[in-house]
Amino acid sequence: MTDGILDEDLYRFEELLDDSERKTLHRVRAFLREEVAPNADAWWGKASFPHHLIPRYGELGIAGMPYEECGGPAVSSLLSGFIALEMARVDASMATFYGVHSGLAMGSIARCGSEEQRRRWLPAMGRMEQIGAFALTEPQGGSDVAAGLRTTARREGDTWVLNGEKRWIGNATFADLVIVWAREEGDEGGVRGFVVDSSTPGFSATVIENKIALRTVENADIVLENCRVPEENRLQKANGFRDTADVLRRTRSGVAWEAVGVMLAAYRIALDYTREREQFGGPVARFQLVQDLLVRMLSDATSCLGMVVRLAQLEDAGTFRDEHSAMAKAHCTTRMREVVGWGRELLAGNGIVLDYSIGRFVADAEALYSYEGTREINTLITGRAVTGLGAFV
Repeated sequence: MTDGILDEDLYRFEELLDDSERKTLHRVRAFLREEVAPNADAWWGKASFPHHLIPRYGELGIAGMPYEECGGPAVSSLLSGFIALEMARVDASMATFYGVHSGLAMGSIARCGSEEQRRRWLPAMGRMEQIGAFALTEPQGGSDVAAGLRTTARREGDTWVLNGEKRWIGNATFADLVIVWAREEGDEGGVRGFVVDSSTPGFSATVIENKIALRTVENADIVLENCRVPEENRLQKANGFRDTADVLRRTRSGVAWEAVGVMLAAYRIALDYTREREQFGGPVARFQLVQDLLVRMLSDATSCLGMVVRLAQLEDAGTFRDEHSAMAKAHCTTRMREVVGWGRELLAGNGIVLDYSIGRFVADAEALYSYEGTREINTLITGRAVTGLGAFV
């Protein structure tokens, strides 16, 4: 590490942050190095979430940084991206937990809630005194959720009655507040968002067992049975799927940043291993074929880092569009699968045991590749933008 910049950041993109932002990033980096990295493999192996660390994350003060209601200084999308990268570089599970809470749940309230709703919920969530989840995906609906949303909301006076099921909902087993998206009965295009208190009768969340990726994250199946939510908990600016998509556009870019973090982790693990592993009288890092793979790994990670840095700049400039985040998510996660595969290859047999960590990143890459829109769906979003023709069925 040179001047606080990771050696893996060959083109020194981190220098684009100002001094205050770099101090924040380094504080996050130190926390992850000391509190998360030593235990990440064990938590993953046992599928055990470190609930005791939630207050420590709150003390970092990063969850509320993008939101003025949380009282902190305005921060750039670039800093938010580097924090996502840093988390994923250590543990993609914890990056996902953070992204669901700060990006999806808090982002839904910030962008779709009224001023009163933002003031009511965001400060406590920013301190991580209340944890959020985001419930959109359904057991029978993933990529087609815009048209196929089955969860319903029926209005009865000042109350809404929610019925339906959700699946793969991160944090939902312990979240205090769950953002539930539902289709209003009698209004075909009326997709509404609701902030559901997890203690509400009719709401239940059951952890999904036997995952092979992001094992530390507690994903859940949610069932809503005549779950009654007051009108004051309906997100006042969420009136159609376009509003939902506005949230997803921003969090999709976060997944691209996370993919870069996973690539850099795989590269560092492979580099350190090949420097130490000796065969044929010396470290295997001196062999041409090994160096070829290492440079391919670093090249893919560096090119993707350049892409997401520009993505953040577009977001801060207010010229950020769906196709920007869609292309970055599709491209970076595709390259990520390639890079972690090469990393595992360089560790040979040791790459399939958790002791060397690379297997965790290989498995977790599969989840990042799939969530927040598959490669195919994000490709079609980009294709529609560049051709002017929609290819969705």
